[in-house]
Amino acid sequence: MTLEEVARRAGVSTATVSRVLNNAGVVKESTRRKVLEACRELRYHPNLHARSLAGGKSRTLGMIVSNIQNPFFLDIFCSLESVAFQHNYEVVVEHTDYRPSRLVAAVRSMLGRRVAGLAVIVSEMEPSLIDELSASNIPVVFYDVGHPARNITNIRVRYEKGMQRTVEYLYSLGHRRMAFVGHHAGLDPLHERLRAFLDTMGRYCGEVRYTSAVSSDSPAGGRQAAHQLLASGFEPTAILCVNDFMALGVLRELRERGLSVPGDVSVTGFDNIGISEFTCPALTTVNIPRRRIGEMAFEILVQGQTATANADREILIDPELVVRESTGPAPEA
Repeated sequence: MTLEEVARRAGVSTATVSRVLNNAGVVKESTRRKVLEACRELRYHPNLHARSLAGGKSRTLGMIVSNIQNPFFLDIFCSLESVAFQHNYEVVVEHTDYRPSRLVAAVRSMLGRRVAGLAVIVSEMEPSLIDELSASNIPVVFYDVGHPARNITNIRVRYEKGMQRTVEYLYSLGHRRMAFVGHHAGLDPLHERLRAFLDTMGRYCGEVRYTSAVSSDSPAGGRQAAHQLLASGFEPTAILCVNDFMALGVLRELRERGLSVPGDVSVTGFDNIGISEFTCPALTTVNIPRRRIGEMAFEILVQGQTATANADREILIDPELVVRESTGPAPEA
């Protein structure tokens, strides 16, 4: 089925069909309905890739994430995809499993697709990619990694503030034995949370005992890390998790061992993914505005096609502590 056949069925020119399908120019509503009805009757589906090559303008945005299974990344994708759909864009996504080599391959794959803009929502980085993406001339948004450049905007969260507030809150509840559960500690955005935990511990001059454990970014990884902590002989009264995804597994391990939360052990997460308020007990966490991050990414990428006002800058986000039922006063010694 071709554009010409749709035009004949609708009784309009091919230029009018093109304007309707591309949301370009002024077309009477009655004419628009005739064109769309002709498309449905003829089962016409435009070749978006060919259209972007011919017109020189892509309506596709790319997104790369570290772990598509983690609801944190999925939430940002859903936000970006929702606003993109409203503006007649599509979003293609790839994930890297936190591996820099896969990040490089994903970036080059996206450039090969001729995406109109690229959101890189990852924790890992290959420094050479900054120069490669800067040379590509397409608008790019980095989250937490990289640095601003001519066509690159960086969105960064002040993780140290979120972690510091969490530690101080637990300290105020009397907790003096705390543990940190993380993953991929060698990656800067994740190590930043651990570093903030350790720095805050240092302010208490030995008054607080602490340790840490590392596993994979999953509920199973959280459960394994909690198992390691408890098997080591350390008895934390509070466990701070690098994210909510791992906190799910920590809650499971504590329950399996007959420990109550927060009666025996308080647990905190990070990110405030949707499921965190439905755990039992509901999870105290640090909110990162994932919906707003997705919306900001779209605004930056689409505006960047016609303007440079958003390029070469860094946007800082202050996270907020959300107190729920998984934290309480430290148990008596």
